[in-house]
Amino acid sequence: MFQGGTAAAAIDKYLAAFPGASVVSLTPHPEPATGIMLAELDLAGLRVLVSDSAVKDAFDFTPSTSLFVDVADRVVLERLVAELGEGGATLMPLGEYGFSTAFAWVNDRFGVSWQLNLP
Repeated sequence: MFQGGTAAAAIDKYLAAFPGASVVSLTPHPEPATGIMLAELDLAGLRVLVSDSAVKDAFDFTPSTSLFVDVADRVVLERLVAELGEGGATLMPLGEYGFSTAFAWVNDRFGVSWQLNLP
């Protein structure tokens, strides 16, 4: 759930970052000023639900919960790390950590945590 009406911008970012990504469904809040009630995205086979909070909550995203994405191509992995990490924070830079060929962990500019892996 996104704060401050940022779900639409996050959707645009994710659609641009993931090759072949698509919006499966999208329902706006009845009042446009409150953004997206619920959207379902397909991000390279990972189904993700996205919504704008209609109220300001006292919490936001935390890296203790991450979206874990396996990719089959190093070029795609590098692109995802760059795109999703832009304006966010790198928790583990792209590298070899012994448990995969290549791995990175980033928080995007919306606060969503992504663990990106090339098995």
